[in-house]
Amino acid sequence: MGAHRNATLGYADDLRLFPTPLKRTGLLVMLVVFLVLPTIVRDDFWLSVLIYVGITAVGAIGLNLLTGYCGQISLGHAFFIGAGAYAAARFGGAMGLPLPVWLLGAALVGAILGGLVGPFALRLRGHYLAIVTLGLVFIGDHLWRNLTGITGGNSGTSVAASASLGPIDLDGLSVFGQFYSRNQGWFWLVWGLVAIVALLAKNLARTRPGRALQAIRDRDQAAEIIGVRAGRYKIGAFMVSSAIASMAGALFGAYQQFVSPDEWDLLLSIQYIAIVIVGGLGTIFGSILGAVFVGALPALIDRYSDVIPGVRTSVGGEGFISVFALNQAIFGLLIVLFLVFEPRGLAGIWLRIRTYFAHWPFSY
Repeated sequence: MGAHRNATLGYADDLRLFPTPLKRTGLLVMLVVFLVLPTIVRDDFWLSVLIYVGITAVGAIGLNLLTGYCGQISLGHAFFIGAGAYAAARFGGAMGLPLPVWLLGAALVGAILGGLVGPFALRLRGHYLAIVTLGLVFIGDHLWRNLTGITGGNSGTSVAASASLGPIDLDGLSVFGQFYSRNQGWFWLVWGLVAIVALLAKNLARTRPGRALQAIRDRDQAAEIIGVRAGRYKIGAFMVSSAIASMAGALFGAYQQFVSPDEWDLLLSIQYIAIVIVGGLGTIFGSILGAVFVGALPALIDRYSDVIPGVRTSVGGEGFISVFALNQAIFGLLIVLFLVFEPRGLAGIWLRIRTYFAHWPFSY
């Protein structure tokens, strides 16, 4: 009985997200940082970088569920992000719906689009599927430039979506007479959503559907033999991934308040691929690590491009590489380096460090 009880308790601990005092302490520290950081970092540039990183983390979690957990390579992530941004412009701006409604509406649009694309994944995998999803970027580019009634065409469109949760207006937050800037309010909104999406994705990965996705990723034919309905789960993975990506796009559009077709290009999809590879395929917290490490690079390069040797900051200016080309080169280099030298990404590095100290002084 004692051994059985210990085994049951050990299994229950494995199912808990924060089973140890150290992890619960880490959760408390993250909560304190979440609440306090915007009151310390008041510079709008750095707050905007953190907000964009949080939005990128949401989109990266969606892609990692599809690519890292299900093994379905997608280069069409930018298409779903763009769809979410225009959905926010329509639902939140033109229709004036409140924040929870336009955000869920954007997620629903993404899920429907993912459900339409998902059947193409049933007979394709690897680079064949990557080529099919790559076509979504070009289809999207055509749609965004020609559906002028929704997207504004080449000129783009404003996104006047409200950021209010009932009586709480995050565009101009006031708490007990203390006023906070728009960036401070959006920091709490975006990173609160990062926590919610990460928690839901982590729990999904630990359930039966999550284990089925990982079985399909590792051996899809063997998974079908043992009763996993691969087709249903692949379509479901596309729908969930696309819904989360569209939610990230809706946040991006609402925060930026203006979007144009030029933003949903192949480079954006490559950036997300770089994020999940650098962060760690098949890990939720790796998606967030990758977003912090890679997602902030474009803004930082653009901000400090004038002090980076060889970077051309204007047409006809000095330098041998533009800011756009430098971003492309860095994303490509990071993908190659991590695939060759650290396939498990930053998450793998962190796990090795944690294991080393957990077994110290018997580490080797």
